[in-house]
Amino acid sequence: MTTESYAPARVALHEQVIDGVGTVRILRVDPHADLDVIHGWVSEERARFWGMNGLSREQVLETYVHLDSLDTHHAFLAVKDGEPAALFQSYEPEADRVSECYDVEDGDIGIHLLIGPAGPGGGRPGWSGGLLTAFTTYVLVGLDRRRVVVDPDARNTKAISRLTRQGFVPGPEIVLPEIDLPEVYLPEKRARLAFLTRETLLGRV
Repeated sequence: MTTESYAPARVALHEQVIDGVGTVRILRVDPHADLDVIHGWVSEERARFWGMNGLSREQVLETYVHLDSLDTHHAFLAVKDGEPAALFQSYEPEADRVSECYDVEDGDIGIHLLIGPAGPGGGRPGWSGGLLTAFTTYVLVGLDRRRVVVDPDARNTKAISRLTRQGFVPGPEIVLPEIDLPEVYLPEKRARLAFLTRETLLGRV
């Protein structure tokens, strides 16, 4: 695949060459155009912590159409050398339930991330770290934010370990409250906070 294979007409919000990984383009999610990719990923057992296992294509589409309508939450697709590679979501912490669990500081931005499947070739050394580098560079440098906050499921020790190796500093374990609204339902979630500052990121790249 060439670097323009997937969604070539869509403007990249960020593009970065990661040593040993390739060229990563960050695209704004188009809920309809990206539905096949997103539904396929979130339906896999390995994505159980994403919280969308068992949802139909229509339910996943409704979720991302709603997300696309918000000013405080955004979804992005990372495309590596022309191949969809990861799903990222950013949010303003003060507009999210996480704000009930920690003191939000000026310049904070929250993210959720789901790395795409490894594919037939199996594991890819440096893949997750490279994609994380591209996205954290986009939100911290491109969007001029001071600190990233993440709240992975406390049971997802693999993700927490990956984030720590990336320079995130683990924070407290928290319980995110249940959200039950007409347009969105989120069950209560036991999570582990972690933080990455712009200074730490720039010291690593």
